[in-house]
Amino acid sequence: MRIERIEIRKIHLPYVAPFETSGWRELGRDPIIIRLEADGLVAWGESPVGTHPFYNEECTDTALIIQQKYLAPMLLEADLTGPEDVTAAFARVRGNKMAKAGLEFAAWDLFSQRAGKSLADMLGGTRDRVEVGVSVGIQPNIETLLEVVEAYLADGYGRIKLKIKPGWDIEPARAVRERWPDLKLQVDANSIYRLEDGPHLAELNDLNLLLIEQPLAHDDIFDHAKLKPMLANPLCLDESIISPDHARWAIEMNACDIINIKPGRIGGLADSVRIHDMAQAVGMPVWHGGMLETGIGRYFNVALASLPNFTLPGDISANDRYYARDIVTNPFTLNQEDSTLTVSTAVGSGAIVDEDFLDEVTLETWEMRGR
Repeated sequence: MRIERIEIRKIHLPYVAPFETSGWRELGRDPIIIRLEADGLVAWGESPVGTHPFYNEECTDTALIIQQKYLAPMLLEADLTGPEDVTAAFARVRGNKMAKAGLEFAAWDLFSQRAGKSLADMLGGTRDRVEVGVSVGIQPNIETLLEVVEAYLADGYGRIKLKIKPGWDIEPARAVRERWPDLKLQVDANSIYRLEDGPHLAELNDLNLLLIEQPLAHDDIFDHAKLKPMLANPLCLDESIISPDHARWAIEMNACDIINIKPGRIGGLADSVRIHDMAQAVGMPVWHGGMLETGIGRYFNVALASLPNFTLPGDISANDRYYARDIVTNPFTLNQEDSTLTVSTAVGSGAIVDEDFLDEVTLETWEMRGR
């Protein structure tokens, strides 16, 4: 298959409430939306890149440049036999995983439509529902935190993840655990601690957490292997795992107990499946992280999370968790009885794009056509 037209949009969607981690605070999102056309089909993808290069080295503006100058021309030149071919087509471009991912996602949507299959079926999904939780940003005080958590539990979310940082870690986590002794609870440090903070993080040992996510540097595996024996709670790597090789190194070094798979961070679905399979082969669970995707990206998230080794609740909340209005007409809603989202059985990704609203929130549009 040859791609006939690529359209790339920079959009802006405001959050329903500010979202704060250990390293940044955001009021909204500027992701990149991809549209591919080929063989009479239209497919969509999303690069869930941040406005600023605070999560990884990419940001919206750099991803746009890489897509326009390099990746889109490469994709138009490629003769694709399947969506997995996109990874090879982009191999000469180092890094820039989120820029690559948006185009690769759209190729999966395209080939799923062509095959008359749902994306979950194309990926090898085995579930019709996936368990999800909610990520709670850093709050101004403990009282507010408990109110926010209580509201999400009332909404039906069964797992809570707390963002932590020095000065906002042991006390808030302990307060939530004491209030809800049986809650599925985990914490996420977003790379803010150092190895010498190990004894401090060990103060979380008695809280029966599902996991502690990425406490050390974003590109570190070695020091996490040293930290792991200090912790009674399972240690999860997120930012450090950017390829199947990085996952293999972490597994062989015994640097983690769990891997967080974010296909945007990894560069697409094909390599995400490879990491899933690798972890499954050694009995290591994985779970699906979130990048505050729009409804387009969320359909890719949920389809991937339907694979069998995604055994922990994902950070892939219902769309109204972040956006008052999304760019799809069929946003996900939470199944409150079991804190799940229903996996789409529609042909392709399943996302139905609200193109009128997409036009309203578009800041820039760029296109390129094949020869």
